[in-house]
Amino acid sequence: MISALTHAARLARAAFVFAREGVFGVVDPSLVPPPGQLALRMARLIERRGAKSGPRLSRALTRLGPAYLKLGQFLATRPDVVGVVMARDLESLQDRLPPFAQAEAEAVVAAALEKPVAQAFTSFGPAVAAASIAQVHRGEVEKDGVRKQVAVKVLRPNVASRFRRDLSDFFFVANKAEAHSAEARRLRLVEVINTMSRSVAMEMDLRLEAAALSEMAENTRDDPDFRVPTVDWDRTTHNVLTMEWIDGIALNDHARLAQSHVDLPELGRKVIQSFLRHALRDGFFHADMHPGNLFLDKSGRLVAVDFGIMGRLGLKERRFLAEILLGFITRDYRRVAEVHFEAGYVPSHHSVENFAQAIRAIGEPIHNRTAEEISMAKLLTLLLEVTGLFDMQTRPELILLQKTMVVVEGVARSFDPKLDIWTVADPVVREWITQNLGPMGRMQGAVAGAGELGRLLAGLPALASRTVALIEQFETMSREGLALGPDTIAEIKRAEARSHRWSILALWVIAAALVGLLWTTH
Repeated sequence: MISALTHAARLARAAFVFAREGVFGVVDPSLVPPPGQLALRMARLIERRGAKSGPRLSRALTRLGPAYLKLGQFLATRPDVVGVVMARDLESLQDRLPPFAQAEAEAVVAAALEKPVAQAFTSFGPAVAAASIAQVHRGEVEKDGVRKQVAVKVLRPNVASRFRRDLSDFFFVANKAEAHSAEARRLRLVEVINTMSRSVAMEMDLRLEAAALSEMAENTRDDPDFRVPTVDWDRTTHNVLTMEWIDGIALNDHARLAQSHVDLPELGRKVIQSFLRHALRDGFFHADMHPGNLFLDKSGRLVAVDFGIMGRLGLKERRFLAEILLGFITRDYRRVAEVHFEAGYVPSHHSVENFAQAIRAIGEPIHNRTAEEISMAKLLTLLLEVTGLFDMQTRPELILLQKTMVVVEGVARSFDPKLDIWTVADPVVREWITQNLGPMGRMQGAVAGAGELGRLLAGLPALASRTVALIEQFETMSREGLALGPDTIAEIKRAEARSHRWSILALWVIAAALVGLLWTTH
């Protein structure tokens, strides 16, 4: 009860801030039950003057603090939850806050590195950027007599406790919503907050961001168009991340790009194809690729920064993505529908033909048009409508991927308004499909399967030995009449579980042998 009252008090404060900033003024009263309409009218009475102008929700979230700011940014990637219009509004939400004091930053660095700042860095300048979780300083290090510029990311003091408190409020709301709303259960609101919670937890351990940088550096080592900053592991801890300083041109600095005579259409192609390679080839992609996080270095390569939000796709999701993209490119809407059913995303009681018809309604408007005529917002709206119509449960990893694709396309088309994402994506998608779904990919899958079977067979003698020993123990117990105490009963249960696993493994081996026999006879 006390916990519920605490949540209610903090949420009431949030509602007051929303009301003051005019957020409830954008809600359509006709969509709200009568008691809610009365509450809306009362909320409108306390709007402050001037609240009707500008981005109301962004102002409110910024006033409520880091966790709400991060929630708004996260929900911008989930149009299936907040709607396309709201998601587009939240895209403009800037994660910018006043920097905390230089002395505090230096204290965090000194404590984290266990040495004075002057010993760790040749120079340590004031903050050049500040966000809800951390801020970035420009510094210098010296190694072997050579000075090198670095970027030092420093976690805000006490930010973790503030996030934990506000996240508990978000979980309270999500649980109540799922308890009373079927639509909330379909959207899996608790899982939405869980995903955000995991994402924020990773962002607040800067070692994990450094690890993401390192992993992507390995994945893209041979890419001609893309790289990431190198990590200075000696000056990186939970609260501090030190990396190479990037002197390139930010992709949101169109004036400098024009002055440097950059081939803008080619730059747009690099952005699209680099992202698709990461998503399809590696299953690991930068999920916050707005122009401020992308730079063009002197060699003409893209450099990405800020690896706090990353996306992962398993092989199943990558196959799904590749076949979906190819299906839209080739206008094979039947195959696009079948892929949804094969992946288990759409319940089997629905009709493949009806789903293919709905997919055609999405795909046809984007063909035979120039890029500037295609409304990605309208396309996204149709996709979300189809998702609800065919009971397709929310897939957070696919929604994040889909939203990132929209952002990436927007960045690319800012350099080439006539860019056609489908034409640019085609070679990357086909290459991945040839390598993974063609004959070579099947052979590689067979080799991987053979390796798994080999490991299984190698473990069978040990399993058989343990089973024999178990049987001997039972015979001894039966012959000598041992008492079955609590410990003995627990051991029997564990033994039965092991025996059951052995039986299942034996059945798999027999099945594999039969398949092999049938294969050789044909």
